[in-house]
Amino acid sequence: MNLLYLSSVELRQICYFLAVTEAENNFTRAAEYLQIDPPPLGQRIKSLERKLKVELFDRQRRPLQLTAAGKVFLEETRLALTTLERAISRAQQAQRGEIGFLSVGIASSISNTLLPDILRTFRSRFPDIEVELLELTAERQLQALREGRLNIGFEVLNNVQEPDTSLNVLPIMEESLVVAMPELHPLVFQRQVFLRDLANEKLILPSIAEFPFYQKFIYYCQQSGFEPNIIRDVQATWLVTILSLVVAQVGLAILPSNVENLQRRGVVYRPIQDTSLRRQISALWRKDDHSVVLAEFLKIVADLSGSKLPE
Repeated sequence: MNLLYLSSVELRQICYFLAVTEAENNFTRAAEYLQIDPPPLGQRIKSLERKLKVELFDRQRRPLQLTAAGKVFLEETRLALTTLERAISRAQQAQRGEIGFLSVGIASSISNTLLPDILRTFRSRFPDIEVELLELTAERQLQALREGRLNIGFEVLNNVQEPDTSLNVLPIMEESLVVAMPELHPLVFQRQVFLRDLANEKLILPSIAEFPFYQKFIYYCQQSGFEPNIIRDVQATWLVTILSLVVAQVGLAILPSNVENLQRRGVVYRPIQDTSLRRQISALWRKDDHSVVLAEFLKIVADLSGSKLPE
């Protein structure tokens, strides 16, 4: 593309040429539409022809006709200006955050709670924005955010983690823990389960390496006077797998309360009492990410969660 040459061709001259053709090659009518006098319009068209080194109109014929070169130029410039008009419109939409791309890190905590409402609202307002959902653990979300592969993540931050000054953190909800048990287990007949009721039970926990939050659960058990009997040879991470192990009576699972939104035949949930053990779910994004799309998404997250965005 010869940008130096193209920069010498005025877009206004091309628009004048198109206006004349749309007026059936009548310079007077085109001038009225363009709100200029006919002589300057004619001069502009001749200047364009000199720049292009072609004759666009056959001035020997009446009524005035396009030359072969003029017909080709008309067809191509119509396509070019349609593309230009679309480019301007799309750029304006991008400026308003109406089109673009958003990469979102998710886990079960948000997927089983606020995420459906967030996505439904966002898609209704911005149907032309592509949203990519990536199911990642907390540590992987943090890494992807730092590397710029995610715009926003939703996860539980471990209190022992060093604060990341490059990220904004917006707490959006809290959830407690529940016990998932087979439907015929004796604890099913209790409306609530206390930590001491779990002292003699085999327990299934998600990977502590992937979900360090569960270190708190172990600590609370120890504070209640017993060492939890965690099944060490079970390395399950995802909820569906863990619930399948519960149905198979491998053990009882300790899970966040969002799991209650999953209906699994053969599984009963009971809340854990006498503990203040709760998980805080937060939205995280880079402080240097000034995407308009992200800003609109965050407004919806804050609105639906009742949270206040940082200034």
